[in-house]
Amino acid sequence: MRAFASRVLRTGLRLSEIGLGGAPLGNLYKAVGDGEAGLTCRAALEAGITYFDTAPFYGFGLSERRLGDALRGHPPYAVSTKVGRLLKPDPSIVDASPRQGYASSMPFAAVYDYTYDGVLTSWEASLQRLGLASIDVLYVHDIGAHTHGPMSEHYFAQLSGGGGFRALAELRSAGAIKAFGLGVNEIEVCRQALDHADLDILLLAGRYTLLEQAALDDLLPECHRRRVSVVIGGPYNSGILVTGIRHGGALYYDYGPAPPAVIDRVRRLETISQDFGIPLAAAALQFPLAHPSVASVIPGLVGPAQIDATRALYATPIPLEFWSVLKSQDLLRPDAPCPGEAAGT
Repeated sequence: MRAFASRVLRTGLRLSEIGLGGAPLGNLYKAVGDGEAGLTCRAALEAGITYFDTAPFYGFGLSERRLGDALRGHPPYAVSTKVGRLLKPDPSIVDASPRQGYASSMPFAAVYDYTYDGVLTSWEASLQRLGLASIDVLYVHDIGAHTHGPMSEHYFAQLSGGGGFRALAELRSAGAIKAFGLGVNEIEVCRQALDHADLDILLLAGRYTLLEQAALDDLLPECHRRRVSVVIGGPYNSGILVTGIRHGGALYYDYGPAPPAVIDRVRRLETISQDFGIPLAAAALQFPLAHPSVASVIPGLVGPAQIDATRALYATPIPLEFWSVLKSQDLLRPDAPCPGEAAGT
């Protein structure tokens, strides 16, 4: 992999085109040992992955602790974490029984706080858990109706009127962070935030993939106009773009069972991929990177084997004809930029 891509347009920050999503390091859905977590990060560095994303919510501090322990003393790397949840001690937690998707025994509960003081407190606590001298990017985590429902305006007001955005801007002005933005899996709140704050970057999970391109309607053109960079999380839409639909196991999409329309679309994508001799996962990983505003794609990975597999998917040659066929069969929007188009190869 290329070590860096200088593509965070408004800052001097450089991110590897493939990054590491840190939710699995926090025991998302299944327990991962400390040793395997460390090996994952070291294998990523050796493979040229130098961008690592985490959050306090991932394992209630576990992902940040493991990531910092693995990266400390091994530059160069870029780290992003998130604000919006504070971790409060909770003595009732005594084992690693799953909570909110994480099998973590870290004795903390997450409390939402997007205010000025909450943002600064979260940043300082993350530095301590990571054990690193600085954090490159802070994302506002899970703001919006998808997470907060009827409380979404209340929490957005903490960012706008309550000083959350102001705290982030002050940290950037002071050089404490290089960039800030949102880390969400919905489009509308990104547009809302762009009208309230001078954002550098957005982390959009699951909403610009082979299965979804609605971000091309408005959000990505606006990011391009404003020179706001985008990181794409969840490029495999909860795994269905890795497994396909022919393996016989459970099919998941957007954190839940895949609906019939999605299963049918994946079946068609999988058939065309097989006709071209291309792993469907390779197309899913490479597709978002063709958009000029996309700086990095960050699948969640665990173990050196997954790092090696991802490196191979990233390097898989995909002919332009493959993307043309997807567009001709209405499996990809006609206005979607595709790998190789800009170079004319």
